[in-house]
Amino acid sequence: MSRARGGRGAVTLRRGRPTDLDDLDALEREIFKSRVFSGHLLSRASFRRLLAAPSATFIIAAADALAGYVLVLYRANSSAARIYSIGVAAQFRRRGVARMLVAAAEKDATRRNRKAMRLEVRADSRGTIALYQEAGYRCVGRVPDYYSGRVDALRLEKALGKDLNKEPRQCS
Repeated sequence: MSRARGGRGAVTLRRGRPTDLDDLDALEREIFKSRVFSGHLLSRASFRRLLAAPSATFIIAAADALAGYVLVLYRANSSAARIYSIGVAAQFRRRGVARMLVAAAEKDATRRNRKAMRLEVRADSRGTIALYQEAGYRCVGRVPDYYSGRVDALRLEKALGKDLNKEPRQCS
């Protein structure tokens, strides 16, 4: 799919497969171990089910180890796809892996004839919000107390295909 270079060799993207289950589960627990994400971790059973689901796509970033993943969900009868989860291992951050994963997710959604990509992000995660805004996402709403009942989520969206996105706006 795509490649990025860095200190630990090339990072390549590929589709997730059932043999990724152990690595995905371990990465999820490492990336989201903070209590601020309690209740938002994907369980091992969910990974297993979603790896086989036709309504989901896992895109894996790999080098000598699992560098990251993005999980995209597709609802029947919807023109939008949803980035449900994305994570990059600490040793692979700041190498463009998250950008690669987002771009690959958008490409997959476009291939599946989706017109928009949607997601929620912690309202206090400035770096992540900046990543999405640089990729053309705009704020379309706010969900109070989404994370652990204490932190709001921003709902972001990007039109896919033609450049139909309006100027990004701040959620208040």
